[in-house]
Amino acid sequence: MHIHILGICGTFMGSLAQLAKAAGHRVSGSDANVYPPMSTQLENAGIHLVEGFDPGQLEPAPDLVVVGNALSRGNPCVEHLLNRGLPYTSGPQWLGDFYLRDKWVLAVAGTHGKTTTTSMLAWVLDHAGMAPGFLVGGVPANFGVSARLGDTPFFVVEADEYDTAFFDKRSKFVHYHPRTLILNNLEFDHADIFPDLAAIQTQFHHLVRTVPSEGLILAPGNDSNIRQVLERGCWTPVQRLGQVNGQDGNDWRAELQASDGSRFGVIFDGQTAGQVRWQQNGLHNVANGLAAIAAAHHVGVPVALACEALNRFAGVKRRMELLDSIDGVQIYDDFAHHPTAIATTLDGLRKKVGGDRILAVIEPRSNTMKLGIHKAQLAAATAAADRVIWFQPPDINWSLTEVARQGPVPATVASTMTELMQMALAAAEDCDHILIMSNGGFQGFHLRLLEALKEHSDA
Repeated sequence: MHIHILGICGTFMGSLAQLAKAAGHRVSGSDANVYPPMSTQLENAGIHLVEGFDPGQLEPAPDLVVVGNALSRGNPCVEHLLNRGLPYTSGPQWLGDFYLRDKWVLAVAGTHGKTTTTSMLAWVLDHAGMAPGFLVGGVPANFGVSARLGDTPFFVVEADEYDTAFFDKRSKFVHYHPRTLILNNLEFDHADIFPDLAAIQTQFHHLVRTVPSEGLILAPGNDSNIRQVLERGCWTPVQRLGQVNGQDGNDWRAELQASDGSRFGVIFDGQTAGQVRWQQNGLHNVANGLAAIAAAHHVGVPVALACEALNRFAGVKRRMELLDSIDGVQIYDDFAHHPTAIATTLDGLRKKVGGDRILAVIEPRSNTMKLGIHKAQLAAATAAADRVIWFQPPDINWSLTEVARQGPVPATVASTMTELMQMALAAAEDCDHILIMSNGGFQGFHLRLLEALKEHSDA
């Protein structure tokens, strides 16, 4: 079957393309912007890419067109496939109907930590010899790819609450029908499609309704937003994930053995069941790891073996990824695009490096950020940095100047990439760590900064 994917370079659709290719289909696709790391993965998989949406790419007609949720009515390819009556579906529905139907699906949902927790869980199962399939909205370093078919009934999937397609406004995750479900956390996000938190909670409850009574839901015991979702009705056993170092009655807890989260004990049903000593840091990653251990336990992985796997977990690209170290300055890339994610990422780095000087370079790029929904929380989110440079994207109609002025640490705003580079290079002379945060390509700023720093070092 020839499958053509519109919007193929998104993290989800690109991963889906690799699954379809591995399943024996002929796969091609297009997108408005084709850039690494996804474009590299796709080309390495032998998937033909087209830049742009000229309808000519649909001639001769493929057997099936899979439409990404970034495309809408008015797009030339969308109009062409509708006018021609070509068969089409959404990515999540294709995955659910054609691949997940007979699988034991382990899904990871929530506002924060989905990609990292999904990667951890896939790696734990793999380390335990269970050879799972997986689809992750990022590239786990232990695998080097964002998706694979797997050799067993187990499949681990990142379960996103964003809408499915222009013709299906339900959240993606309602198509997956998990038997094991992690609900990491829940905050208001995606303001471009959800009017309020209650609307997101409704979608999460749709997800809860799909989990069988013989399955398992893992949820934090202290998240009131998730608790409200479950109170609407839950027909599945729930195990509670406790706060780090919390002395509560939850089923699972983590006990810190190092303040930066690099070592912690795992408590299950009141008993110490294992210890993790890993390369990750931050309390958010401890919570992610605890959830992965609990989910793996549901499919038969002993806690001690899951801990052993996490000790070898190498992280995820663009999640506190150390890009390089130049003249003693370490440069990291991170996907953080929400005040909570910015704050927890910076806090994790601060606990790791102590009194070292941290420069945060942040592009508020998500659709929610562009609408200004979280701008009142942005300044406080940077408290763990020593200095901040905000990049003002041209398509944001509100100014970051006030955010910089209100910040708890010195902050400036750059409105062009040239200005941003000049500010970053000047600040690099007085810092030990540069943390770059954006949920997009950032116009290649990461690599351009590395090259400029190397040139300065060699001069």
